[in-house]
Amino acid sequence: MAGSERPIVIVGASLGGAKAAEALREAGYRGRIVLIGEEHERPYERPPLSKGYLLGKDAREKIYVHPPQWYAEHDVTLRLGTAVSAIDPAARTVTLTDNGEVAYHKLLLTTGSAPRRLPVPGADQDGVLYLRRVEDSERIKAALRPGARIAVIGAGWIGLEVAAAARTAGAEVTVLEALELPLLRVLGREVAQVFADLHRDHGVDLRFGVQVTELTGADGTVSGVKLGDGSEVAADAVVVGIGISPATALAEAAGLEVDNGIKTDQHLRTSDPDIYAAGDVANAFHPLFGKHLRVEHWANALNQPQTAARAMLGQPDAVYDRVPYFFTDAEWTPRHPNEPVASRDKLSMEYLGYVEPDGYDRVLFRGDVKANEFIAFWLKDGRVLAGMNMNVWDVTDPIRELIASKRVVDADRLANPKVPLDEV
Repeated sequence: MAGSERPIVIVGASLGGAKAAEALREAGYRGRIVLIGEEHERPYERPPLSKGYLLGKDAREKIYVHPPQWYAEHDVTLRLGTAVSAIDPAARTVTLTDNGEVAYHKLLLTTGSAPRRLPVPGADQDGVLYLRRVEDSERIKAALRPGARIAVIGAGWIGLEVAAAARTAGAEVTVLEALELPLLRVLGREVAQVFADLHRDHGVDLRFGVQVTELTGADGTVSGVKLGDGSEVAADAVVVGIGISPATALAEAAGLEVDNGIKTDQHLRTSDPDIYAAGDVANAFHPLFGKHLRVEHWANALNQPQTAARAMLGQPDAVYDRVPYFFTDAEWTPRHPNEPVASRDKLSMEYLGYVEPDGYDRVLFRGDVKANEFIAFWLKDGRVLAGMNMNVWDVTDPIRELIASKRVVDADRLANPKVPLDEV
């Protein structure tokens, strides 16, 4: 089969996969596109699964990337409930678990990631829940009842978002974390403490520096979490959020370079020139930071496919150099009846940039931290590495510019809310 007759194949019918198909059509590609996904749902976005959809605020239809008719209208062959078992780079084919085979001209891997499993006795019982797919969100939602005892293992983004949703639903929530604070490796001590205070203010029982040794239960259903000190936390359900691992097995078996994800260049091209990767699974070289980064956030799945699509079509200026971006939001019932929702009762945050643990020498706050309305900046040698706006809006563009410029800033002006950020 000639290369021009082969389709572009996308493995992973996710946000990234769907956006890649969309970007190919928008770029003028008229050839065949085959989008393969092992889930039976058409491509959907994952952030609502721990936010609006979990809270019952968003209808199911809102989670999908495209309406059902979009794929046929844009001549995209959508093969759902189909897993890829192997890639043959020499033959440029993918083998399906039903023994089918699809040849490709170019191949894009948007295989995402999978939740890390809890490696303790009792972790296979009913009521032990993970969050990755829409059915996971529905199972967790069913467990969030008034008065239910919910144990959350892991105080990362997923754990804290589930904890906030559980409190909003009227459940009793205990968060168990091995480190000293939530999000410590991501935010550092100064800002992590803000998140700890906010969740404690709204009735979340945060327990730090603990080791989970066993999940107890009866008749195959979880009933508690046993800790290293011998104590036990009673639980009607346990939500595990201890991180994710990139889904690299296919790439590794195919001989692609794999290191904390599928390694790519700045064009999102892997070690095989006909294979690309995007989203959670891609450890891509970032020209702004001069290193490979694997970012596990929605914005990468949304935006990287545009670069990958253009690169697969041979456009040499297709480079992924966007500043990493992440957002989270949560809202609690006001602590006093008949009060409106105040800043201390909501968490609406955007984060831009990239900073490694201990990779900064200063955290600078701009605004009112106690009122939960502020911007935090992480600096190194006077340069802004990252910025996080909490309940402060319309500042992402100047924060992004401060990071991308790499210029030394005046710290006093940066901290002064009266000085516009674009004049710092």
